[in-house]
Amino acid sequence: MISIRDLMTDPELYGDQFGGASFAAWRALLAGFYGLALTDDELPHWQALTGREQAPDAAHDELWLAIGRRGGKSNMAALLAVFEACFNDHRPNLAPGEVATVMVLAADRKQARSVFRYISGLMNANPMLARLIIKESAETLELANRAVIEVGTASFRATRGYTFAAVIADEIAFWRSEDSANPDYEILNAVRPGLATLNGPLIALSSPYSRRGALWEAYRKHYGTEGGILVAQAPTLTMNPTLPRRLVDQALDRDPAAAAAEYLAQFRDDITGFITRALADSNARQRPLILPPVRRTHYSAFVDVAGGGADEYTLAISHKEGERTVIDGIWAEHGDPAIITARYAQVMRQYGIKQCTGDRYAAEWPRQEYKKHGITMQNSNLNRSELYLELMPMLQTGSIELPPDEKALMQLTLLERRTGRSGRDIIDHAPQGHDDRANALAGAAQLAVSRKTAVGMRRIRGLA
Repeated sequence: MISIRDLMTDPELYGDQFGGASFAAWRALLAGFYGLALTDDELPHWQALTGREQAPDAAHDELWLAIGRRGGKSNMAALLAVFEACFNDHRPNLAPGEVATVMVLAADRKQARSVFRYISGLMNANPMLARLIIKESAETLELANRAVIEVGTASFRATRGYTFAAVIADEIAFWRSEDSANPDYEILNAVRPGLATLNGPLIALSSPYSRRGALWEAYRKHYGTEGGILVAQAPTLTMNPTLPRRLVDQALDRDPAAAAAEYLAQFRDDITGFITRALADSNARQRPLILPPVRRTHYSAFVDVAGGGADEYTLAISHKEGERTVIDGIWAEHGDPAIITARYAQVMRQYGIKQCTGDRYAAEWPRQEYKKHGITMQNSNLNRSELYLELMPMLQTGSIELPPDEKALMQLTLLERRTGRSGRDIIDHAPQGHDDRANALAGAAQLAVSRKTAVGMRRIRGLA
């Protein structure tokens, strides 16, 4: 029977690629994960990576890897997918028509395609394994042994109904979803029942990020302890000694906190959550989603013009009711910015709005486009961090009413507070996240408050 060590060292398999000295740490770690007896050369690697003193005496159920960036994680994810699909015969445990799926989940489609290219390259580069391929598509490899290798994006909805031979979670610390504040936990809960039939392993690989989420919890509970859940931690240069050290040193000079996570595999302690879901929900009305305009009410509008890609072009409208700030509604669209601008200008006119405010980084184009529709656009005096910091006291005192817009509430929940190099707090979305609706909401809230303050000051001056 072919072991993971054989796969990495046999010249007839992948010995030419993974058998060299630069992969020694990876070979020791994976050999120990699968319960192989470690050699005298491998044991020190095992101890340094896992925090365990004793060599393993059995295979493990789960492998959690906090490995620095460019440490070879995606390459190893592909190798493990090939190993689980090709060298473990699951046919005796499959029902008629059932297949054993090795699922590789990535943060987004682009990353999933990148991992699949590694998998396809490994399979097609070896004539013996290439003969196993029955059908290859952009995301799947169907094999003659009733196994399928499939890559997909991290979604708890898309992972149900499978019989898994293994699940490999690539860059799990960076999984983001506007459907859930905890997508990593929800996806893992969804896939674990699918692993039960074939008793396959769960393997999670990622550069570490903040001290929250499934990777952090696995590290906190299981690193350095005995048991079926194996956790390893290693800097980039330990797992990939061929990477030039100067690249790591330069990154550490530029941003020590970020580079310590990316290249030294240290969980960041300078990043925390900002707004809890409970706090956001406590300030949200139940209905309606959008409040209609009311006569003799002064409304304000804030727009976050989409920068392209997955960003939404967003509008939020607000007004004051006594001491309470009301967000009347949020509009968010993808598409032609000129068409959306015309539509939003029409919405503003319905609320009697002749002037809107945009993100301070907005280009000149939106101002000229709104001018065509009789709307004056100006830039915000505050950046997004400042807008969020202004929003927080309103939420804490319950002096704001949010619309029941699920996506906006989730974006507020996913905001992060970071300490910048200057020592100032920075509030922003997480990597690969979005905050278009949250930003427009915070901007509209600030406009309503600042207008009420300005009106009050004019009244005081008039009485003086």
